[in-house]
Amino acid sequence: MSHQSTYEPKTGFEKWLDARLPIVRLGYDSFVDFPTPRNLNYWYTFGGILAVILVAQILTGVVLAMHYVPHEDMAFASVERIMRDVNYGWLVRYLHSNGASMFFLAVYLHMFRGLYYGSYKSPRELLWIIGVVIYILMMAAAFMGYVLPWGQMSYWGAMVITNLLGAVPVVGEAIREWLWGDFSVGNATLNRFFSLHYLIPFLILGLVILHVWALHVPGNNNPTGVEVKGKGDTLPFHPYYTVKDGFAIVVFLLIFAGFVFYAPNVLGHADNYIEANPLVTPAEIVPEWYLLPFYAILRAITFDILFIDAKLGGVIAMFAAIGVLFILPWLDRSPVKSMRYRPLARWFFLGFVVACFGLGWCGAVNPDNQVLGTPMTFLVMNQILTAYYFAYFLIILPLLSFYEKPKERPVSIEASVLGSKAPTAAPAE
Repeated sequence: MSHQSTYEPKTGFEKWLDARLPIVRLGYDSFVDFPTPRNLNYWYTFGGILAVILVAQILTGVVLAMHYVPHEDMAFASVERIMRDVNYGWLVRYLHSNGASMFFLAVYLHMFRGLYYGSYKSPRELLWIIGVVIYILMMAAAFMGYVLPWGQMSYWGAMVITNLLGAVPVVGEAIREWLWGDFSVGNATLNRFFSLHYLIPFLILGLVILHVWALHVPGNNNPTGVEVKGKGDTLPFHPYYTVKDGFAIVVFLLIFAGFVFYAPNVLGHADNYIEANPLVTPAEIVPEWYLLPFYAILRAITFDILFIDAKLGGVIAMFAAIGVLFILPWLDRSPVKSMRYRPLARWFFLGFVVACFGLGWCGAVNPDNQVLGTPMTFLVMNQILTAYYFAYFLIILPLLSFYEKPKERPVSIEASVLGSKAPTAAPAE
């Protein structure tokens, strides 16, 4: 929501700078006096948490790049040298590796909050789309970063994923050869992945700035989904939300520190502490935990669909699972944003969250294993959950848009907070 600037330069230098480059005014209007809905809860603090983690990832990544050697004969040893010989190298490396997990943990909670409160709906469609692009770049950076230690899981993960890209018609082979830079995963591949892994976080930073800009045009969504109607609906961002976000950031950083200092390897794979060997295939090849749901969707397609073979079908399903997020604002046509007032949608959303966790579980185990001693195999469970994942976006939300009867919403944000005696029905935006 655009608002008139209230910044007043006080010193002569501030006045001089404001007349030529109003960067202080921009910061003041964006992060101090910006009118923010007064009912935001702690689910809305993950944007600030993500900004802090992104900066930490870039800083630790730059330091690691000073000591890392992107060569197939020296990469693994250079990581071990960072851990043992570089002053506080162990800390920088554990901050970076666990920071990736913390980044994805925060972004998944951020996305689930957006799905529940309808933050992808008009007028915030572009804000949502930019967020999805950031998410895709995060996955690309994480995958390439996972390859750099050049352990067994790094090498074979790169081999599996790049080979899958070769299944894409027309351009697949060319993309795979470009990523390999050779006839197989090797030194040229490692150099390409290191270069891209270093570059992508800066692209993400640029998109985050664009994301914040896109947020400040229509303003924040809020738990009621009711748009701001007056000054009583908002509070200045500082000190109310700087304090609230600051507290949440400290709590999250304490959890982060718990992993770094007490369980730094619990989220990784033991095989990655074995140097890459092209002649020895690991018993199970799995990606990091934050990519497991999409890996599960990839493995769920074990059958040919018309002229599409199973391998290509799995690749299409994996990319479609992300691509469907781009069109979500036009699939869910309900005029009510927040699922607080959509009782049926709330239950289906809960099923979607369970499906995502279930897909992560399926991606981590052998698909031929039985589920908790039942006759069902993980492959069958995986296929059921994959079907629900796509049905949620392509069938359930569009149908609920027409057939669900929402509850009445508060007339304003102020009324929802202060318990005003104002009428309870709010017109659809």
